Amino acid sequence: MQNVDPVLILEPVLFIVLSVGVVLYWKLRRRFAAVVLFYSFVAYATAIVLKEVVQYFTAKAVFAQFGYSSWETGLYFGLQTSFFEVGLAYLAARYAVSTRYMGAPDGESYGIALGFWENGILLGALSFVNLLSTYLLIADNLLPQSVYQTLVNAEPSLFLPPQQLVFPIALATLERVSSLLAHLAWGYLCVLAAAFRRPKLFYTALPMGMLDFLVPFAPDMPSWLFELVVFLLSLGFLLVALRVTGFYRTRMSAQESQLGVEPKT
Repeated sequence: MQNVDPVLILEPVLFIVLSVGVVLYWKLRRRFAAVVLFYSFVAYATAIVLKEVVQYFTAKAVFAQFGYSSWETGLYFGLQTSFFEVGLAYLAARYAVSTRYMGAPDGESYGIALGFWENGILLGALSFVNLLSTYLLIADNLLPQSVYQTLVNAEPSLFLPPQQLVFPIALATLERVSSLLAHLAWGYLCVLAAAFRRPKLFYTALPMGMLDFLVPFAPDMPSWLFELVVFLLSLGFLLVALRVTGFYRTRMSAQESQLGVEPKT
């Protein structure tokens, strides 16, 4: 049996390194409290569970009614991300701020933490364990032939030669960068919306979940073009978040100066 190429296992490793690296950098150079990881986990994990439940009961009906590559299916995915991921990120941030476990200065790290759970854990660590387990089972001839054939038919990309894996891995890594940017943008907005009691910041973040509107159209686009569009939109989200929060960042800097706290750079 042809085994999974070890090069493919590098993909989730890159996701983990990218996500953990950003977290460590922010902890060392800026601000990253452990409690932020907890509240971001509650928000993200709850959102993913709710999305899985909704899709379990409704996805087949939606695909049968509208097809997969349709704007209705795009709305189906996008609205779930907006209301579950962004909405619950705001609710968790609002509770944490109201109980004084988090404050406005935690906004950036909260957004990074949301991205960490998706990219470093869900699509990084869990994928790594899955791929490594598959590799070891095939290497030791422990995978039944019927299961192996099902795997080959379902996931032929797992058995591509190394030279055909480099470009897809690069695009997948770019997609994780886009995900980090998007989560940073809406996580930051959610915390500042809660900390300064400005719902308009949350309303700015809410439509950002519609990024997943594009998911059904990925098979119909060149992969490089799809990832480029997603990256540019995610970068745009972050720029919008920075733009609309400029006044509040200035206010936080002024408060730090009054307290004699030197802002970190």
